[in-house]
Amino acid sequence: MQSLRQAVSVIVHDEENGRIATIHYAAASWSESPAWTIPGGKVEEGERLDEAAARELFEETGLVIPAEDLRLVHTIQVRQGWDGRGPFLLSVFATTSWTGTLTNTEPDKHLAVVWSDAAALPRPMFPTSHQALASYLNGGRGFSTHGWDADVDPRALVGA
Repeated sequence: MQSLRQAVSVIVHDEENGRIATIHYAAASWSESPAWTIPGGKVEEGERLDEAAARELFEETGLVIPAEDLRLVHTIQVRQGWDGRGPFLLSVFATTSWTGTLTNTEPDKHLAVVWSDAAALPRPMFPTSHQALASYLNGGRGFSTHGWDADVDPRALVGA
């Protein structure tokens, strides 16, 4: 039996200024058009989830946070990943403190890495990022699913 793939993302919340770190993702393999998301990526074999989240955050934005300072805020069970390789579990962490300057450290993959207004998040956005942010910002349930509703295209962007 194959184990469920794991992915992580991080909500970096500048509470004082009402902003969230967002990424304008451009890679055509994931979407037909550019879309917004939050920092994150795949968990390497044998890697702890919080360490993977801290690593991905640094790799994509230049922001640094110790893994133990990340707080798990949401989990999304995804029926089918956009890569077509089957289901995965997305663990979403949050932080309100970090060091470093928000930077587009992967310009080959991202059009921009910016602070976005938490009350008016950019669109179109990847559905899992939108779900996680909406739940986090509204104090909602810590678990959701994506791709199980027969009438919803699992690849559809929110606000497209």
